[in-house]
Amino acid sequence: QVQLVESGGGLVQAGGSLRLSCAASGRTFTNYVMGWFRQAPGKERQFVAAISWSGGRTYYADSVKGRFPISRDIPKNTVYLQMNSLKPEDTAVYYCAARPALNWAVSAYAYDYWGQGTQVTVSS
Repeated sequence: QVQLVESGGGLVQAGGSLRLSCAASGRTFTNYVMGWFRQAPGKERQFVAAISWSGGRTYYADSVKGRFPISRDIPKNTVYLQMNSLKPEDTAVYYCAARPALNWAVSAYAYDYWGQGTQVTVSS
């Protein structure tokens, strides 16, 4: 059973930084793409970033490119989202997701496993 557990959310001022972690367990993620999504109140779940577990290739939404680097630590089975230069519009619940495939996908429907989410609030 795949389990994804996010941590690291919180309240931060605009311009600040947070690092989200996603601890993954339940199987070997060699042929997986791991992603981060976010959902603000009243809005659809939005793709943020993704990383291939094996090769470490990354893919970003335009809105976060250059600000939110994604990375993974294979021995720790953990995926990170370093969020820098945060803006009030980054406020959302952030979710970790896993996709059992090697190609990229930005649709939430393409990811099979999800964490419970962690709240990120950016004050102006």
